[in-house]
Amino acid sequence: MNFFQDYDLALWGLCLVVATLIVQHLVATMTKARQPGAIPGKIDESLGHASFVFRSHRTLMNSLENFPAFLGALLLAIFAGADDSWTAALVWTYAVARLLHMVLYYKIATDVNPSPRSWFFLLGFFATLALLVLGAVALA
Repeated sequence: MNFFQDYDLALWGLCLVVATLIVQHLVATMTKARQPGAIPGKIDESLGHASFVFRSHRTLMNSLENFPAFLGALLLAIFAGADDSWTAALVWTYAVARLLHMVLYYKIATDVNPSPRSWFFLLGFFATLALLVLGAVALA
C-alpha cells in the first residue's frame, strides 16, 4: 500500500494550490510585460490598488509569502500521520480560500482594510494554523 494513498484528497488540494500559484505567476508576468518600458523584476513604486499590474503582483507575492508555512504544516501533518480526513478538509479550505483571495484581489481595487479579500486571507491563515496544530498533536 502507498503511504500517501491515505492523503490522496489532501494531495489533490495541494495540486490546486500549486496550480493557483502558477496561474498567478503567469497573470502577473504577462500583465507587467505588456506595460510600456517594463523592466523585468521591477514594479513601478508609484502603482497602487487601482492598477491591475500592482494587484496581480501583490496577489502572487502574498501567495508566495503564505505558501511555505502551509506546505510545512501539510508535510508535518502527513509525516506525523494526522487524520487524513481533517488534513484534506484543511488543505481544501486553504486552497479554496487562496483561490477566492486571488479572484477578489483581481476584481476589487480598494485601499480599504479589511477588504473582502482579507476574509479569505484569514480563512487560509487559520486553515494553515489548524493544520499545524493537527500535525503537532499527531506527532505528540
